[in-house]
Amino acid sequence: MSKVVHFEIPAQDLNRAKKFYDSIFGWELQTMPMGEGEYTTVKTTAVDEQTQMPTEPGAINGGMFERTEELSSPVITIDVDAIDDALKQIEDSGGSTVTPRTPIPGMGAFAYFKDSEGNVLGLWETTS
Repeated sequence: MSKVVHFEIPAQDLNRAKKFYDSIFGWELQTMPMGEGEYTTVKTTAVDEQTQMPTEPGAINGGMFERTEELSSPVITIDVDAIDDALKQIEDSGGSTVTPRTPIPGMGAFAYFKDSEGNVLGLWETTS
């Protein structure tokens, strides 16, 4: 069974969104360059320093990014063994690829897909 392992929140104004979530929930936010833009990691729970995985069972962390036309609503991300295999199954079942497998050096890879109902979700593949 594949687990939900991450969430993402798109924002029109990242600074405004970071201030909002930090002031209300006390989340730890760290912005870094990614590709042509920026990505803000969102820590909602403690993590193991080596694996960066949450130490509390069932807890997840997330991220924030600048809203785009394709990624305009919150995204949940599902852990899979192989993104390319999952994307093939998704396409065979009536979904589509939004963003193909994209590596993050030393961590893994991500992709975005559209399900049969038009929702955009994410996939995560951990580097072995």
